[in-house]
Amino acid sequence: MSTAAAPARSGQVLADLLPASRVRDAALVVGGAVLTGVAAQIAVPVPGSPVPVTGQTFAVLLVGSALGARRGLLSMVVYLLAGMAGMPWFAEGASGAAAPSLGYVFGMVAASAMVGALARRGADRTPLRMAGTMLLGSATIYALGLPYLSFALDLSASATIAAGLTPFLLGDVLKAALAMGVLPTVWKLLERR
Repeated sequence: MSTAAAPARSGQVLADLLPASRVRDAALVVGGAVLTGVAAQIAVPVPGSPVPVTGQTFAVLLVGSALGARRGLLSMVVYLLAGMAGMPWFAEGASGAAAPSLGYVFGMVAASAMVGALARRGADRTPLRMAGTMLLGSATIYALGLPYLSFALDLSASATIAAGLTPFLLGDVLKAALAMGVLPTVWKLLERR
């Protein structure tokens, strides 16, 4: 059994290029959760919003794309459950199940699986596809985060949009632009080897 990574082929995500084992998969799942927890600590408070701008969403979407749907989903489930159990790695060191922004974390679980499935179909191989994947992933996070935020804080629809969506759109575009360069570049470098 060779320990060398196989050349990239259709239907693979980056994690598939590592030698296959259960230990690899477990390490990738835990590593993705830890990366997300660390990225969540890069937080900038937004005036008028209980939700800060963080590196968390970028990490979630990269983890999903790099690990694939199954491992990405498991990674975010580990992140969610550990955070709800008291691990202080939600945004700004928060934990528990009472945060009004917890719906975004539920959205991150769904988004990681979705972008992982898209990456397995080649969505992480070109800049344009990667941008679309990131934007769809962000939309998935908002689709669960915004209703939860509205319910948790008893906000109107317009107040929810103002507090939980509008301040984050520019950051989402910047994260998508960054991802447009990162994953397709990694694939190009691997193809040259």
